[in-house]
Amino acid sequence: MEARNLPATRAICPAWNKGRIVGQKRPLKPKHVWTIRVRLELAENHRDLTLFNMAIDSKLCSCDLVKMKVVDVMASGQMKERASVLQSKTQKSVRFEISEGTRASVENWMEDELMIGSEYLWPGRLHERLHISTRQYARIVRDWVTSIGL
Repeated sequence: MEARNLPATRAICPAWNKGRIVGQKRPLKPKHVWTIRVRLELAENHRDLTLFNMAIDSKLCSCDLVKMKVVDVMASGQMKERASVLQSKTQKSVRFEISEGTRASVENWMEDELMIGSEYLWPGRLHERLHISTRQYARIVRDWVTSIGL
C-alpha cells in the first residue's frame, strides 16, 4: 500500500503575538523622559511623578521598586540623599543617589492623605494590599509611554 502525504494542518486563529513587538523594549530617550515628567507635573499627579523619578534614579527592577518603603528614603522626617534597597533576586544591597527633583516630588507625595500611616512608598488602594503590584506598575508605565505617543 502506498503512503500518501497529508496536507499540513494550520491553526484557525492567528498567533497571539502577530504584529506585536515582544521582548525587551528600547530605552526612553532623554526628550521622552522630560516629556513624561512635564506631563505628570502639569497634571499634578504626585504619585506617578514620584514613581517615575524614583524609577529613573534607582534603575531598579519593578519588583524592587514597588516594595520600597518610606524608611528607605526618609530618616527622622528628612529626605536622604542616598538610598539603599535590598534586591530580591540577588539579596544584595543597592545604593543610589536621589536627585533634587526626586526628593522634591517625594516630599510632595508624602503630604498626600493616602500616605498617612503608610509603610510603603506606593501603597495599594485596598487594605489587604500593602503596595501596588508589578502588574499595576506595568499598566502605569504603559500609560506614560502611550501618553507621549510611543
